[in-house]
Amino acid sequence: MSSPTISTGIDLADIRAAAGRVRPYVHRTPLLASRSISERAGCEVRLKCENLQRSGSFKIRGAMNALLQLDDAQRTRGVVAFSSGNHGQAVALAAKLLGMPATIVMPENSVESKVIATKAYGAEVVQQGVTQATRDKIAREIAESKGAAVIPPFDDERIIAGAGTACLEIVEEWPDVETIITPLGGGGLLSGTSIAAQGRAVYGVEPAAGNDGEQSFRKGEIVRIDAPNTIADGARTLALGTRNFPIIREHVRDVVSVDDATLLDTLKWTMYRTKLVIEATSALGLAALFAGKIAARGKIAVLISGGNLDFKLLCE
Repeated sequence: MSSPTISTGIDLADIRAAAGRVRPYVHRTPLLASRSISERAGCEVRLKCENLQRSGSFKIRGAMNALLQLDDAQRTRGVVAFSSGNHGQAVALAAKLLGMPATIVMPENSVESKVIATKAYGAEVVQQGVTQATRDKIAREIAESKGAAVIPPFDDERIIAGAGTACLEIVEEWPDVETIITPLGGGGLLSGTSIAAQGRAVYGVEPAAGNDGEQSFRKGEIVRIDAPNTIADGARTLALGTRNFPIIREHVRDVVSVDDATLLDTLKWTMYRTKLVIEATSALGLAALFAGKIAARGKIAVLISGGNLDFKLLCE
């Protein structure tokens, strides 16, 4: 089943503007070199550690960029977001920092630690009867009743521009980088990264159980799937965003996928070798690199998207 795409005029200037806007509120995260990772990959690899970002993921970049552009009346009425975890946490924190109310609609099967963190930031969390397929509709109904602004997780120019600021930092710090790899869910991070990369090779990686983006990239139109069963909870999206897809098609070199067994092995190995706490979705890029899904050559930056790990995975 396919969906239409929406053209977007977002460009590098928008991402640079977002970087200036959010700078007082977000961390400039480290670009970490790891000898173990580079040796295993067979090329020079550095990790952009958004697991050390505020709210525990890159999502605070897009959330802050969106909320900072709301007018006073909208800030008073508040915001509503729908999310399986990281975007919800980010919007909750951004709203707290800016003094506005936030409601976050999260599927009932969301990672418990992400739900707890979202509530801790002061947001109202709605979960009863919410699934991956219904969260958008429920959120928009709540927003209409409250007169609040909806902050989508990826299909939004403000979110795309904010997400792209992480890659902007990569190329500023490491101008010689040749390839940038990011996880792919709905496409906010990948589309923003692909613009901020300024012509460098960019790859997106999905879990094999939820490879709607890979299918869409191959087919040339958005493919929608059923809710995927994968440990990469940040990539359990049903389809790419209508604004994200044309950007990905134009600027991304390729989209690949890895199975959950490979992903889990990579997650555990990476945490052991780097001493970093990262979530399963964050390990997608390294898993694809180690598995040979992406050619290991030149200088490669892998974006570690978040660190809000479901620790139960480590017992599997």
